[in-house]
Amino acid sequence: MLRFIFSLSLLVCALAMGPTDARAEPKILVMGDSLLAMHKLAGRSVSASVERELGVRVTDMSVAGARFLYRLPITGALGLNITKQYRQDNWDWAVLNGGGNDLWFGCGCMQCERKLDRLISSDGRRGVIPGFVSRLRQSGAQVIYVGYLRTPGVTSPVEHCTDEGAEMDRRVALLARLDRGVHFLPLADMVPNGDRSYHAIDLIHPSFKASRKIGQRIARLIAENDRSAVSRNLLVTK
Repeated sequence: MLRFIFSLSLLVCALAMGPTDARAEPKILVMGDSLLAMHKLAGRSVSASVERELGVRVTDMSVAGARFLYRLPITGALGLNITKQYRQDNWDWAVLNGGGNDLWFGCGCMQCERKLDRLISSDGRRGVIPGFVSRLRQSGAQVIYVGYLRTPGVTSPVEHCTDEGAEMDRRVALLARLDRGVHFLPLADMVPNGDRSYHAIDLIHPSFKASRKIGQRIARLIAENDRSAVSRNLLVTK
């Protein structure tokens, strides 16, 4: 009799709890440069936007000024080397950007073919970026590689990097086609012509508005490709 009552109690508890998802909420790691790191102290960064949209916690290791081709060991280990931002865990998603500082600081976006090739080859298969993406994929995580904003119709300090940015987007897009678990998220179409509201006063870094919208795009992509991701607002404005 006691065994029957105990079993019945367990059944009632199970029914009260309802069906449970076999997976917990997705674990998301963010790595990269100031495109993603901007506004972290204000709580209005890209990762904060992803958290709000999906209702999950995001681990953000991005650092302003970070590069892929960075050799100084101490500051590199502190995050100025993007590959050193990685933290071992069972990540479901790795959100990644970078390469802009390598081109802008490394060669001023002038005659940067060799440096661009070191980052990612013309076919998207070789270089530091494909190597790091491969490492992330081997860990089991899906990867989102985020492109850079543009400043159409506005003269900015990085305007002369437009061609290099377009070529880098093309190469990363090729990389993403090699693996269904790699997703390229370009931002070249985000800023309307002549609209300054998407950039900070320096016309390089994203504004609060841009960080929010980039996060919304990332959240949408995750929600569309991960059943365990529950978006709070899938009908976000692009």
